[in-house]
Amino acid sequence: MIYTRTIGDVRLTNLVEYFAPTHDPVALYPDFDPSVIDLNRSWLSNAHWYENLQRLVVAIQIWIVHVDDKVILVDTGVGNFKPRAAARMNMLNSLVPQWLAAADASFEQVTHVVMTHLHGDHVGWNTVPGSEGWVPAFPNAQYFIPRRDFDYFKALHETNPAADPSFGDSVLPVVAAGLARFVEPGDVVAGCLTAESAAGHTPGQMNYWLRRKDEQAVFCADLFHHPLQITNPDLNTAFCVLPETARETRLAFLERVADTGTLILPCHFGPPHCGYVNRTDNGFAFQPSEPDLPQFN
Repeated sequence: MIYTRTIGDVRLTNLVEYFAPTHDPVALYPDFDPSVIDLNRSWLSNAHWYENLQRLVVAIQIWIVHVDDKVILVDTGVGNFKPRAAARMNMLNSLVPQWLAAADASFEQVTHVVMTHLHGDHVGWNTVPGSEGWVPAFPNAQYFIPRRDFDYFKALHETNPAADPSFGDSVLPVVAAGLARFVEPGDVVAGCLTAESAAGHTPGQMNYWLRRKDEQAVFCADLFHHPLQITNPDLNTAFCVLPETARETRLAFLERVADTGTLILPCHFGPPHCGYVNRTDNGFAFQPSEPDLPQFN
């Protein structure tokens, strides 16, 4: 599925690799309290929670930014034919290349690939199978990698490469091809995306802020896996490397964007996949942003 929105003169497209009621909330959130579902059932049901399965809806999506003559991808999903520990991600065989082309972001058209962090469900389409192994999927692009995350995951990979093969099959090949550029907080990527530290989920996770005149949006990576973390910002996933830092970063972000009209663009929300943060008497609430009509060329 391909959906579009605009921020000023920028076209934003989210391409959904997949979404489904996939996650047991207790497994995703070690501190999960089941009463949270009862308190939020009115807006959770079907879009974000399936009662009969007792599962949270989680998506994997790729964000596409068209601005001037640039075609920018923000995070690249799981990828095809890649061995992964989670059954729902293992050896996928999807039509993402065709969907990218339909969204005017074919392998040859992409000019920038921006990684918010280096977990395997954010780097997978960096590479595709070649005659001698994994090769960069976007031959005309530069790949922007958070420096701190690269150093952290490189050390893990060198210690135990089998623990998470994504660094080896989806990150190292673009470095070896000379296409990688390392990002530090404060850097501006592609002339329009300002990188800011969002450490916690991973040590080097970045948010990328897009500002156009009086509008702004932010690719907020895995600050949130699910809208429940907006209403309950203390919830950390089982994958947060620095748990206390993750909570502090999440709360500071919510305080910053609430009631500002900032469009937040996470990677894992169910339909409609992005939205706004509003203040409530008890904290914060998620307001979905409906997309334009699906676009296929």
